[in-house]
Amino acid sequence: MTRGGWLLAAIALGLVAITAAAALLIWEPALPPIPPPAATSFDHTTVLHGEALAHLGNCRTCHTAPGGQPFAGGRALRTPFGTIYTTNITPDPETGIGRWSAAAFARAMREGVSRDGRFLYPAFPYDHFARVSDSELDALYAFLMTRPAAPAKTAENRLDWPFGYRPLLAIWNLLFLSSEPTGDGDRGRSLAEGLAHCGACHTPRNRWGAEISGRAYDGAWTEGWYAPPLNARSPAVRPWTADELFIYLRTGVGRTHAAAAGPMRNVTRELAAAPEADVRAIAAYFAGLMADAPAAKGDAMLQDRQDHADQAHAEGAILFAGACAACHETGAPLMQQGRPPLGWTTSLQEKTPHNTLHVIVQGLTPPPGRAGPSMPGFGNDFSDRQLGEIAAYLRARYTDLPPWQDLDAAVADVRKAAGE
Repeated sequence: MTRGGWLLAAIALGLVAITAAAALLIWEPALPPIPPPAATSFDHTTVLHGEALAHLGNCRTCHTAPGGQPFAGGRALRTPFGTIYTTNITPDPETGIGRWSAAAFARAMREGVSRDGRFLYPAFPYDHFARVSDSELDALYAFLMTRPAAPAKTAENRLDWPFGYRPLLAIWNLLFLSSEPTGDGDRGRSLAEGLAHCGACHTPRNRWGAEISGRAYDGAWTEGWYAPPLNARSPAVRPWTADELFIYLRTGVGRTHAAAAGPMRNVTRELAAAPEADVRAIAAYFAGLMADAPAAKGDAMLQDRQDHADQAHAEGAILFAGACAACHETGAPLMQQGRPPLGWTTSLQEKTPHNTLHVIVQGLTPPPGRAGPSMPGFGNDFSDRQLGEIAAYLRARYTDLPPWQDLDAAVADVRKAAGE
């Protein structure tokens, strides 16, 4: 063996030794299965409390495949490391959590370890759920164990090498898992950092998929969308007050901001059924974090530079007039009904055009079972170049920010994320 070969072998052995040591340090045995408890064995008030908490935690969204049974899992989560499929959390005894004890459920929620001792992937945000109280975990367990059992085997994850090797997660847990409580009695902060796991989407992550300490709510990418900053870096041109944010979280529509879209659409669907006091607490917490943002201080300026945009993007102006103006131009019937003007849309203020392009390509639909704003998608009506022209026109007309770069690449990203 060459000198280089010996060096690589030594490094590989070192990594194996570190992984083994980490796994031994936090190794957890399989917990014994239990006979599936009867739904009637749970206190009704506790079940109702658990239902409210499940709405706050957005459990149904992640653990329900498109068209599938609620909480039966199977939804594909695309991560930088590959695709992870969410698990069945109905009380089905063979494919769900029907044989899990309350202790096994609590261990999974707080430590990311399944009943059988396997490490779970942090796409399941147990790093946030570690802060949830004992009584809240008991209530969540009661709620889930009283759902209809739905047999549904979870598909195998499709992860890049070596991330399919679960013992590596022992190192991740040692480095990044903390159960440090918020400790200041702020219900909004406690929910945001715990059960509601807002940072899972809005906080940027490091190369290992952990949220970056010191950059909470600085904005991050999730499922091909950009989740904007929820602190002083908020690019919104209209201030997020606690009342305005509460209405948005509760209904998916703001009076002075655009409608919820992308992953946030389902979050607002769940928060619509969560306790009002808790949603108000979350709204007040984030309004406080955004109190020093430009819009809150009156520094953000609303723009409508139509003449400039018409000249700079003549094709975009024509496309806008034909496809968008009937709803979005000043004086349009929908605008007279109180729809926020496009100039108030946060996505136009962001550094990348992805969110704007997502809405143009895919349109807007209210969450299942809910009324709300809708808009047809234009992904099949326009070429990639035309989509880029419309985005460039909107940016030039409703902001005074520099033009977006690499629109072609952004359109390709959005079409790929949309499954086209």
